[in-house]
Amino acid sequence: MVDAIIIGAGQAGPPLAGRLTAAGMTVAVVERKLFGGTCVNTGCTPTKTLVASARVARMAQRAAEYGVMLDGPVRVDMAKVKARKDAISGRSRQNVEGWLRGMPGCRVLQGHARFESANSVRVGDEVLTAERIFINVGARAAVPDMPGVRDVGILTSGTILDLDRVPRHLVVVGGSYIGLEFAQMYRRFGAEVTVVEKGDRLIPREDPDVSAAIRDLLEAEGVTVRLSADCIRFAPHADGVEVGVACASGAPSVVGSHALLAVGRVPNTDDLGLDRAGVATDARGTITVDDTLRTNVPGIWAMGDCNGRGAFTHTAYNDFEIVAANLLDGDRRSVDDRIQAYALYTDPPLARVGMTDEAVRRSGRRALVGMRPMTRVGRAVEKGETQGFMRIVVDADSQEILGAAILGPGGDEAIHAVLDLMYAKAPYPTLQRAVHIHPTVAELLPTLLGELTPLG
Repeated sequence: MVDAIIIGAGQAGPPLAGRLTAAGMTVAVVERKLFGGTCVNTGCTPTKTLVASARVARMAQRAAEYGVMLDGPVRVDMAKVKARKDAISGRSRQNVEGWLRGMPGCRVLQGHARFESANSVRVGDEVLTAERIFINVGARAAVPDMPGVRDVGILTSGTILDLDRVPRHLVVVGGSYIGLEFAQMYRRFGAEVTVVEKGDRLIPREDPDVSAAIRDLLEAEGVTVRLSADCIRFAPHADGVEVGVACASGAPSVVGSHALLAVGRVPNTDDLGLDRAGVATDARGTITVDDTLRTNVPGIWAMGDCNGRGAFTHTAYNDFEIVAANLLDGDRRSVDDRIQAYALYTDPPLARVGMTDEAVRRSGRRALVGMRPMTRVGRAVEKGETQGFMRIVVDADSQEILGAAILGPGGDEAIHAVLDLMYAKAPYPTLQRAVHIHPTVAELLPTLLGELTPLG
């Protein structure tokens, strides 16, 4: 018997264990595979490490533009790139495991946890009981039952990280966030890359001009984009794998040496025995929670990707903060207080907060918009990285900031000036009157707010 059981050592579980044990509780943390969850092992840490290597390769290829002359062609040693990624990811994983194992009052078990009842969990031959159980099992790459998908060696966002050689031709099926990061990354490493997307534009949740700008920057680097792929299928080929596209125009199929399937993620809940505990899920297996992350069963919470309330490291960590605040601090915190914010880590990155332009139009609000291309941002011009633009939308009546997008150098950092003001619920003139440091990308945010026009 312990006071709490935490299933999964992702981004929410370990800090919650720290708070609970500091409050005098005994905690059992169960991890069946790798400590640190998706972020540390197959998500943010390894992929952004690879993105960093890819950026260096790209800048080396462009060196002459900056007056820097390199002798001979740029060569990528993928084995060394992978070794660097593995080392950084490995240290993070070891740090999480070491922290948990050294935590007073915390017992770490490695194995597969399955519910036996609403307050008991089996791990191997041992049954643990607790009044509080927290599920933090994350998600994995989805592999839908597409024609031929089982007949070829499909890569996922996890298994592609094991490559120690650059593919000759990587076909990326799925034109959204994960797929596009890998597409640009491997193109910069030297692979031929084709992106196959079922929809009529990339990243369809974004505004159309954002989708178009992302496509432009990828194609400028040599990535081939195939849209409206209405019959995606797979078949073995002598040169690797054939991916059926059947677009309205162009060749009906693409042959690649490797194929990456990046069409979403599914929660790791199918083998937890949730039915024995009575925990409700939706058709995809996502655990149903309220605005404080409680499931329908008293004493059971779900945090991170498995609860469907966010799909990012920052939202998973915020889940921990919400649970801890409500449980330990008497502080009412809610998922509903969270403002949507995320980034697509192409280079340059796309950063987004709040509502898209399309969502604002659908809301019927009277809105104003400020926009500026990166060709008119001094910092971007000086760096030679003028793809993209920055935009901010505000409510014309309340002066509330409704949303913003920055596609350009440093956009993933600059966007926080907007996000913080939105959390402070301050009117947009507060940011408009701020004096930012020059030369930066963020310094143009006040300028945008001084050039607002009606949102058409």
